[in-house]
Amino acid sequence: MPVPALLSIEAHTADPNLELALRVLPALAVILLTAALCGRLALLVMQPRVVGEMIAGVLLGPTLLGALFPDAQAALFPAEVRPVLYVLSTLGLTLYMFLVGAGMDHDARAPGELRKASVLAASGILSPLVLGGAAGLVLWERLSRPDVGRMEFALFLGGALSLTAFPMLARILYERGLQNSRIGRIALLAASIDDAVAWCLLAALSAVHLGGGTGETVRTIALAAVFAAVMLGVVAPLLRPLGRRVARTGRLGAGAVYVIVLVPLTAGWITDAIGVYSVFGGFVAGLAMPREPEFRAALHGRMMDVVSTLLLPVFFAFSGLNTHLGGIAGGSALWIFVLILALAFSGKYFGCSLATRVMGFGWRESWAMGAMMNARGLMILIFINIGLAQGMITQELFAMLVLVAVLTTAGALPLYKLALPERHERADAGSVGSAASVGVAAGETGFI
Repeated sequence: MPVPALLSIEAHTADPNLELALRVLPALAVILLTAALCGRLALLVMQPRVVGEMIAGVLLGPTLLGALFPDAQAALFPAEVRPVLYVLSTLGLTLYMFLVGAGMDHDARAPGELRKASVLAASGILSPLVLGGAAGLVLWERLSRPDVGRMEFALFLGGALSLTAFPMLARILYERGLQNSRIGRIALLAASIDDAVAWCLLAALSAVHLGGGTGETVRTIALAAVFAAVMLGVVAPLLRPLGRRVARTGRLGAGAVYVIVLVPLTAGWITDAIGVYSVFGGFVAGLAMPREPEFRAALHGRMMDVVSTLLLPVFFAFSGLNTHLGGIAGGSALWIFVLILALAFSGKYFGCSLATRVMGFGWRESWAMGAMMNARGLMILIFINIGLAQGMITQELFAMLVLVAVLTTAGALPLYKLALPERHERADAGSVGSAASVGVAAGETGFI
């Protein structure tokens, strides 16, 4: 079909920068409009907005737009526009992971909570890691790139399946008033441990894959560890006066915003230079931020809307441009996808549910916990995008894991409500404790 005139803008100017801007701006407009529409539709069917935005990214890729209107998609996302989208998405991911790290609540609120959260986190990591790793060992010859070792591939697949979307879990609990409950406090602490371990695993896998040798790999891992130690042991204390000042005034001044933005961007640049993806630097920078609830509220109120509304939809679209679902629509690929989805779901759901039951919770609370911990949301998309960018996985596996992300995220809230209807969950909401500040991490943003 002919390309519409508005989609094939030819800038009559000798300025190549202006010509590039005239190509990028329509792409951004379409991305934001599609994300807003799909996000609204998701809310109408009682799903988190992130589910709609994830689907929007897939729809803009070769699966729908590229299949129905290939000329229009080629005009919207030409080769020279995609690097700009990549830079914007990387910037968005770094800042988003910074906000996730800054919003994490490190403290257990009652005796035994840290132990219970650790047990839950271990069950949420080990079950899918073992199941996914076993599948990776079996499927290595079928799905892996030739330059990726069998064990490396197995650990990547298992690591991807072990993720929990901490911000989405926080959103579910906050909106239902359960952030102060026994199940809420333990779930949030366990999810933060879960994701931190997964990102450390990804950092190690990246170092192994890009290291070029045992010595270089050890060097990369050691530098990443030193970086984390410096951020948490040196930078974090230096930032504490900033947190106390914001706690007194209740606002972030212009100078404070400069410092706060520079810290994750510099951290991301350093980890990229080390050989670990920039989102790891952003995440650790977030962990180094002051822990005062007032600071965290001001930080998220100032930054999250811009990151979630402008930058993350670009990431979803960039992911969608790399997602070819047609390749898994039939034959052996479809059965492999079903297997991976079943392992992803059962590993988290049953592992976390049974662990919760063993800790003394009722069956309803246990199944609800399994449902919440099974949500992967944006986290797994970040994980697999890094794997694709660094050549650790194929386009085919990437597409499968995008679908796993969408389906497990979409299933989390319905399964939670089925296990713990409102009349039952209110009894747990009255439990003693306070973790209201974790709601700032995601619940008040309305995003994940």
